[in-house]
Amino acid sequence: MGRSPVSLSRLKLGKLKVVRRQLLQRYEHQPFVSCLAGLYGCQWRRYQRARAQPGECCCSRLEFCSFTLIIVTFFLTLVLLYFWSEAQNDYDDFDWFNFGNLGFWFPWSVVLLVVAIVLFTYIALLLVLAVCLLSEGQRLYLHWSHKIGILVTLSFSISATAVLSDLWSNEWTTLLLSFQVTAPFLHVGGVSLLTLLSWPIALHFFRMNKRVRQVAILSLYLAVLFTLYLVPLGMYSPCIKDKGTLGPAPILFGHRGAPMLAPENTQLSFQRAVEAGGEGLETDVTISYDGIPFLMHDSTLKRTTNVHEVFPNRTDAPAAMFTWTELETLSAGSWFLQRDPFGTASSLDADMKDQVQNQTIPTLKEFLNLAAQHGKLVIFDLRRPPKGHPYRDTWITRTLEVLHNESFINSSQVLWLPVDQRSLVQDLDPDLQQTSGDHASIEELQEERIVRLNLHYSYMSQEQIRKYASVNISTNLYVISQPWLYSLAWCAGVHSVTTNALHILKTLRRPLFLMTPEEYSLMWSLTDVISAFLIAAVFIFHWWRERGLPFWSGSRQVNENGPYSKFRTDPFEVHGIRWNPLFFDGPSLSLDSHLSLHVSPMHGYPVPI
Repeated sequence: MGRSPVSLSRLKLGKLKVVRRQLLQRYEHQPFVSCLAGLYGCQWRRYQRARAQPGECCCSRLEFCSFTLIIVTFFLTLVLLYFWSEAQNDYDDFDWFNFGNLGFWFPWSVVLLVVAIVLFTYIALLLVLAVCLLSEGQRLYLHWSHKIGILVTLSFSISATAVLSDLWSNEWTTLLLSFQVTAPFLHVGGVSLLTLLSWPIALHFFRMNKRVRQVAILSLYLAVLFTLYLVPLGMYSPCIKDKGTLGPAPILFGHRGAPMLAPENTQLSFQRAVEAGGEGLETDVTISYDGIPFLMHDSTLKRTTNVHEVFPNRTDAPAAMFTWTELETLSAGSWFLQRDPFGTASSLDADMKDQVQNQTIPTLKEFLNLAAQHGKLVIFDLRRPPKGHPYRDTWITRTLEVLHNESFINSSQVLWLPVDQRSLVQDLDPDLQQTSGDHASIEELQEERIVRLNLHYSYMSQEQIRKYASVNISTNLYVISQPWLYSLAWCAGVHSVTTNALHILKTLRRPLFLMTPEEYSLMWSLTDVISAFLIAAVFIFHWWRERGLPFWSGSRQVNENGPYSKFRTDPFEVHGIRWNPLFFDGPSLSLDSHLSLHVSPMHGYPVPI
């Protein structure tokens, strides 16, 4: 019994909608591919592009080299960016180092960071475009301008890393220290990245017709993946601690006061450090030509005073060769407003800027009395005067005279750091806290009656800190200004740190990245399990898709991404329909019964066969 005309029309219309939907799904997707190919290789039109044939390589040898170069450059720029972003703790030292060599102030550290971010973003975008094109089955073609950009980025990354490694080799230690707090989260990021890459890898794995290539790509991918899965087994972080085992927060010494809030080594800077809650104050002492100990870090006055205006012919003269009368005429605050080394001077109000402008060089006596008034500990480096200086051989005793006779600080508040004539100093004042800057053995330290170590933070070691603490030798690390580095010192059991950012670190109530072993194990396990599930799902999906969508090319069956795709209609399926040219680049055409279509590999729109 035949079908009614209405049922037959509905059947024809339904099947036609299926055919139309399949075609539109393919062509409505083209703007996305056009955007990818346009940004990557300036191939904005479909006739400029070519799809990768099943089993063929995704690109020519030249383009394969370009893609490989993108990957290499990506990792090199990533290393540079991570290296320099973790080195923010020492940006101030880097900028002043350049000031000493170039003779003018400029925030080179921030500029280098911005350049590293821009270059990494550029290379990462190219890599994402390439991966997306591969996921779409497109052959890669990188525009020549991008090739030049990659070479420039690669050259800059290698040069910058080499120069920084030569001048600031200690920063690699900082990098290694950062892994102790960031490694658990870098592991999550690395596993997530490999999970995303499973899509294009699975796609091309199932389209390869050579078993060797399949085994090679899958073996490499799985080797990297399982290595990342098992990396946590070798991780160590002091911040993974059982509950109740975290010690007290390290006490804070203001490095030359509060140099982010006021000009370093001025009374205002030390006052701001006290207001911020610092338990100690750190400074540097030089003796003037007429025997007045004063506060100055550098050997000259060029960086932190206006000596170039007052004594233009003595800009490079040693600070110790000036008399106190001459030193009193100098401004110790105007440079802070002009150069704004920490980017904080612009946030000061008018009254505070006036106070900064009027700062002068303080004496050791003024510094000690301020510390005594507020009950703060003090630690200072003592610079020996140059040859020809009247106090070159008596600088130790002159400093002790100020400490004992001219100030009212208690000797127990002073962490005595100078190594010269230490035995004499101990005999003259046994109440001073003898402090050493040497990473010596316990026996040597006990022989010299050392009670505190003052070490660079790169020497941070939980094992060593515990060993020294077992014989009542506490540890102070300098200079720690980044919260993550302070958190690591806290977890490692450090007793005190010297910092530029006292007002920031004082607000931390617990270490960053602190977690229990159970929390870390849960994070690790969930990351690996979810990743493995998603990767397996991606591979299964691509296996099913590549196996379940057969098309024909001649007498051989190939998949959807072959040279063209046919969509056949049964004689009763289609009466006739005019295609809307909005969906295709080519001219409009009609479909009639007994008509088959294929997608032109050159023009990308359906034509009758």
